[in-house]
Amino acid sequence: MLNNASILITGGTGSFGHTFVPLTLAKYNPCRLVIFSRDEMKQWEMAKLYENDDRVRFFIGDVRDKDRLARALKGIDFVVHAAATKIVPTAEYNPFECVKTNINGAMNLIDACIDQGVKGVVALSTDKASSPSNLYGATKLASDKLFIAGNSYSGTQDTRFAVVRYGNVMGSRGSVIPFFLSQTDKGVLPITDARMTRFMITLEEGVDLVWHAFDDMIGGEIYVKKIPSMMITDVANAIAPTAQHEFVGIRPGEKLHEQMISAEDAPHTFEYEGYYKILPTIYNWSKDEARIKKGKPVHPDFTYSSDNNLAWMDSETLSSWIAQNRDKIGKI
Repeated sequence: MLNNASILITGGTGSFGHTFVPLTLAKYNPCRLVIFSRDEMKQWEMAKLYENDDRVRFFIGDVRDKDRLARALKGIDFVVHAAATKIVPTAEYNPFECVKTNINGAMNLIDACIDQGVKGVVALSTDKASSPSNLYGATKLASDKLFIAGNSYSGTQDTRFAVVRYGNVMGSRGSVIPFFLSQTDKGVLPITDARMTRFMITLEEGVDLVWHAFDDMIGGEIYVKKIPSMMITDVANAIAPTAQHEFVGIRPGEKLHEQMISAEDAPHTFEYEGYYKILPTIYNWSKDEARIKKGKPVHPDFTYSSDNNLAWMDSETLSSWIAQNRDKIGKI
């Protein structure tokens, strides 16, 4: 589907974009891949990596600016929406700014994609959008609902929207692994709560889920990848086995465990090899065979949370991954 297509990624200079762009160029050879973001310095740095590849273009803009989005989307076939205000404490202390980007920006993108005749849009979501306990999660839940409803809002236009949802991205900027690595020389690692668990996914796995969504989507689906969990204490032990643990308490808006599928979603969730799919209840789309395909309904009381997960990553596996990826951890 993406072969020889024109693709745009919002927030494309972030961690996801730095992985999505080279992998997509290699796998699908799009005729044009546009990085749309508002940080000129990040674009300037990223452009150095592709100065000899005329398929890669850079477009300064903000998803808050609908007119600029409309200009950027001219001739675009597919969009990946990665732009977001996503640091939990930042969102708690700057709520208006979070809403402007995560909700108003989603509305702007949906309108612009429909108006410009974009074929397909996949929006990145987060575990925090499931039963949200913080503002970031609440705005992403609203964003997810907007993208799902966009499939009916598009009317006679053929634009289709879907969402992918996953948890903690291993090694990404601002995440726990690079933070712990930066603290190893102090001999003490600050840990929120000894009971805390987190889902673990690589950026490459996240990109693969987006590709799958483009291939599989009819419109309105939320794709959730099956990934392992880890105790936060095991993450700390993998990074600094001899360091002491200082328990500092949960930050404002932070959850003890990550959740990607709630009990309320369970009646409309189907299981597949390697992932789950949550279907929307509007227009009876959750009963649509074209969307369900070969999915198996989950148990009515099913939840998918980092503490009740069947798959777990141990410290040795994480240590091995860190050794293989140390040069890029926290840099993108």
